[in-house]
Amino acid sequence: MRKRLAQFRKLGRTPEHKWAMLRNMVTSLIKHERIETTLPKAKELRHLADKVVGYAKKGDVHAKQLALRVVREKPVVTKLFEVLGPRYEDRDGGYTRVMKLSRPRHGDNAPMAVIEYV
Repeated sequence: MRKRLAQFRKLGRTPEHKWAMLRNMVTSLIKHERIETTLPKAKELRHLADKVVGYAKKGDVHAKQLALRVVREKPVVTKLFEVLGPRYEDRDGGYTRVMKLSRPRHGDNAPMAVIEYV
């Protein structure tokens, strides 16, 4: 049976390692609003980053608690709720943009991408 085989990318890591890496990356993305990473990581990060902005748009206490489960730093959560939440108040989705870079990474020829908030 082929059910539930291709829902998430494994990214060559254990689930705990992948979750920790994605939490760190979404924290950096909120802090800098643009990061450069490999293409599969950027595509996987897009879902989590959009979900966190959805929490910020709600703006209530429970949404802030849910965001604190994902984002590691309280000042970053404050920026999320005070800057990014109001910025995307009228937008229904698609808060991030993934752009492929023309050059692969030098060491292992991995395809690179930039993920940023629109």
